[in-house]
Formats: sequence, C-alpha cells, structure tokens
Amino acid sequence: MPEVYKAERTISSVFKDQKQIDDVIRRLLDRGVPRDHISVMGRNFQSETRIAGFISKKDVILGGLRTGAVFGSLFGSFLSLLTGVGVLFIPFVGPIVAAGPIGAVLLGAASGAIAGSAGAGLVSVLTTLGMPEEKAAIYQTRLQAGEFLVMAEVPSDRTGEFQLLLESTGGEEIHTIEKTFARPCPGQCNSPQDLSPEVRAHLSDEAQRTFIERYNTVLNEKNDEFTAEQAAWESVHQQYDEDENGVWSKAKVKA
Repeated sequence: MPEVYKAERTISSVFKDQKQIDDVIRRLLDRGVPRDHISVMGRNFQSETRIAGFISKKDVILGGLRTGAVFGSLFGSFLSLLTGVGVLFIPFVGPIVAAGPIGAVLLGAASGAIAGSAGAGLVSVLTTLGMPEEKAAIYQTRLQAGEFLVMAEVPSDRTGEFQLLLESTGGEEIHTIEKTFARPCPGQCNSPQDLSPEVRAHLSDEAQRTFIERYNTVLNEKNDEFTAEQAAWESVHQQYDEDENGVWSKAKVKA
C-alpha cells in the first residue's frame, strides 16, 4: 500500500526567471511532492497568448478578483502539470497567472480581504496564512516587479530537504509557514458543516448551497478537488455579489 503524503508546512520562495520555475517544479515532483500541493504565481509568463486577453476590462476597473478559464497548456508543460491554472487580478500586482491551491485561496475566501480595502492585496492573504507582514510585502513587491513565487506543501520532517532544493534552484527569500492551505471539503461535501471554516465564513447560507452543489458536480466529473473548488467559486461569483463584510450574500438580479 503506497505511503500517504502528509503535508504539514508550506515552504515558499521567489525566483527571478521563468526557466527556474520549470526546473523547481520538476524537481519537487521528482521528490514526491504531489502536483496538487505545489503553487506558482507570476505576472510575466511568456505565452503565445497575451494575459490581457484572459481578463475583462470590467474586472480590472472594479479591482475585484476573478479567474479566467484554465490556461495551463498555453504557459508551457510545467504549469499544465499543476492543478487549477487561471488568471487572477490582484490589486497592487495586476493580472497574474496562478496555479495550484493558492489560486483557489485567492479566488475564494481571500477575495474580500484582497478587494475590500485600499491597503489590501497579496500581503493580506499571505499574512492570513501565517506569514510575517514584512516577508509578505517582499513577495508582493517582487511579484509586482515581474518575478515568480513558488509555494510547496511539505511534510514537517522534510522541511530542510526542500529548503535546500529551493536554494539550489535559485530560490530567494525562502520562508516556511507552519500550516497548509485550507481545502473546502474532505472529498464530497454532504452539508455546509463539511465546508472548511475559511470557506463557510465568506458565504451566505444560499451561497453555501450553490458552492456545494457545483463543487460536488465537478468533483464527480473531474476527480480533481482544485478544479472543483475553482468551479464552485466561479458559480458563486456568477450568482452573488459581496456585501460590505466580504461575504458573498447578495443574489444578482437577472436581466
């Protein structure tokens, strides 16, 4: 029986060059880190298609956080190996490509924190996850400057091993958080009580039902938790607006 991968910490680092991202992802996968435990963010991925084509002008003007469809194959094989690749808009950073569990976090529960105030941004999300504000600010600044962020959820007893791996592939500003990203449900969601507190707190009762229905449908079709989570948040965004507290609660008026 194969050993179950036990992710307990999240190690992160910034990289200056896209080629380094290809190398570090492949080496993480070779060391046994599952693809759904690796996250990547960056503004300047070279692609045949312009990032601007994936995000509407309205989204940028509103300063909200939205996702495009799944564009992994457009950004090279290394990103297409990961789960839930999409394009998001983050205040102070702009449109970014995000892959892995960080994309679902940005799209979902963190959206109120990111879009809700003038001082918010990626810093708000990373500090909520347990990162010191000064380190989070460095990451946001370097993403804004066109560099890349990699985050990997790893077993606690292998933290040193993965720190060395990131260093050897050119990683800078390496940091470890004593937790992993919250998943919405442990498999199928049978009731709102199955939703993680981080997700449930940002959804009204009706929006919770919308989320669960879409999540379960896509999970059954794709057998991929992150694709299901992104689809569930997209469904919520299509049917509801946020209130002043960042809770998706206002049913949109159908034209």
